Amino acid sequence: MYRSHLYNSPIIIACSQSIIKRVAQSSEEFILEWPTREVLGPHSVSSLHGDHHKRIKSFISNALNSPESVCRIVLLVQPYIAAAFQSWAQKGKVKTFYEMKKVAFVYLGNYIASFEAGPELDTLGQLILGLSKGHRAQPRTQDTWHKLTIMLFRKRVVQIFLAKLEKRRRDGNNKNDIMNQLMQMKDGQGEYLSDEEVIDNLITMIYFTAHSMAHLAVWSLYFLYKLPHTLQKLRDENVKMSMEKRGEYITREDISKLKYTNKVVDETLRMSGISGFFFQTATDDINLDGYMIPKGWKVLLLVRYIQTDPENYKDPLFLNPDRWDAKSPSGRYPFFGCGLRSRPANMLVRMYLAVFFHHISIGYKWELQNPNAGITYLPQPKPDDGLEVSFMKL
Repeated sequence: MYRSHLYNSPIIIACSQSIIKRVAQSSEEFILEWPTREVLGPHSVSSLHGDHHKRIKSFISNALNSPESVCRIVLLVQPYIAAAFQSWAQKGKVKTFYEMKKVAFVYLGNYIASFEAGPELDTLGQLILGLSKGHRAQPRTQDTWHKLTIMLFRKRVVQIFLAKLEKRRRDGNNKNDIMNQLMQMKDGQGEYLSDEEVIDNLITMIYFTAHSMAHLAVWSLYFLYKLPHTLQKLRDENVKMSMEKRGEYITREDISKLKYTNKVVDETLRMSGISGFFFQTATDDINLDGYMIPKGWKVLLLVRYIQTDPENYKDPLFLNPDRWDAKSPSGRYPFFGCGLRSRPANMLVRMYLAVFFHHISIGYKWELQNPNAGITYLPQPKPDDGLEVSFMKL
């Protein structure tokens, strides 16, 4: 553990697996309080506590992770991925970091709030992308312009969703999407959620899920290009599946049969999971591993370190899908967090990544244009060139 002063607050940085799990699973001693919670909104599931948090999280988990939802999502997302790859091949060269964000925003915008592809959804995607520059940014007092810019992005996002809510009420709310379900949801007192509650959680779902989907897909391209043997094994398994399906889209059941593909999914999640760290606040003076943490101090849980700790994984910085043939280390910290604050879209992201691997491995090849490009690590790690590739059909 380390003591520092970040985000205008005294803070403890925890890297130990045992400490991270204790803090993350203790909802009474520590509560989640992101320093920049106003970016996603005070009613976001990531800002709530107690029964209301459990209720909203349960709804989101069911909407994105239930077996019925996952089966439907697997089929619905494939036309978007297939169309994107065809477009990339026609362009020849693309910056995949930005292109994958577009794919994720178009799909999620339609699935969550029935947005049609077009200028409005493009604008929404750019604005939500802008929010990422504020959600993990240090709140420097001298950088007032930056904060005002981020909050202007948020204001415009709220306006887009509010206009959509109002239009639905005028025209009759008959859409079968997550926005509609949130509008019909009631709180613990039997009252419908306010517009602010609906909007904050729509923003949160699109923000976290789109970033996770795009981030993981881009880094998988980076790793697989540098590991041709792994890529070939991935191709062999998925080409065989494609031949059995005779050109039809794969299903959730098909994905469960792609054993090597699922190992690549797990290894990609380990190597490049987007949940690098998060914050907890001590609710009282807490003794943590022999150290007294004063009430109100924050604890930054550096969860990414656990996945690259040599005590947990042999050669942790090397992508090796076959490591998942063995039993995972005892007490390993889950990729999507643990306790009440685990990410509710974990199965959706896994299925998306498996579908991504299937379609790209059976029909396309790519080359990195800048194999030695630098990496920007904040707010999330990404290649400085946006992972520019030449992309073509096999």
